[in-house]
Amino acid sequence: MPVENKPVPMKNKSEPVAIAWDYPDPFLVDIVVKPDYIDDFQHTNNVVYLTWMAKVAWEHSKVLGFDFNAYEKIGKGMVVRAHEMEYLAPSHEGETITVATWITGNDAKLRLRRRFQMVNVATSKTLLRGRTDFVCIDIKSGRPTRMPETFIKAYALTADEPKDG
Repeated sequence: MPVENKPVPMKNKSEPVAIAWDYPDPFLVDIVVKPDYIDDFQHTNNVVYLTWMAKVAWEHSKVLGFDFNAYEKIGKGMVVRAHEMEYLAPSHEGETITVATWITGNDAKLRLRRRFQMVNVATSKTLLRGRTDFVCIDIKSGRPTRMPETFIKAYALTADEPKDG
């Protein structure tokens, strides 16, 4: 169910428009669509959206205390198992896109799930919904391994999605 968040000012409008986030309290990163993100169809290439998901996941992980150096010290890390993206509308050069993420699944053993929502700031229109499934690995062997307690605590759920439990 969409949740109203802080109003975001619209370009060339005097009234702010609230973004209807899919879940409350997202971790947010604003990205401006650059010319090199544009494909032959004159909109942002689909691979760029995947890159934005990865960037925002890493930025959130760093805020939670886990950059790659922290992973190396522990000898464990979270790596992508699968991505799913649903494209709802295009973005174009010069537009500002807010990318939101939430941790919606953590089995406290091996798996973690993040949800994403990308919104055009000027229109409040949702452009993409996505999710990424992660698995905990031992960095030396590359094999799946049980999450350390520090991961379980840091990667606690930030949104309730019963399907992701």
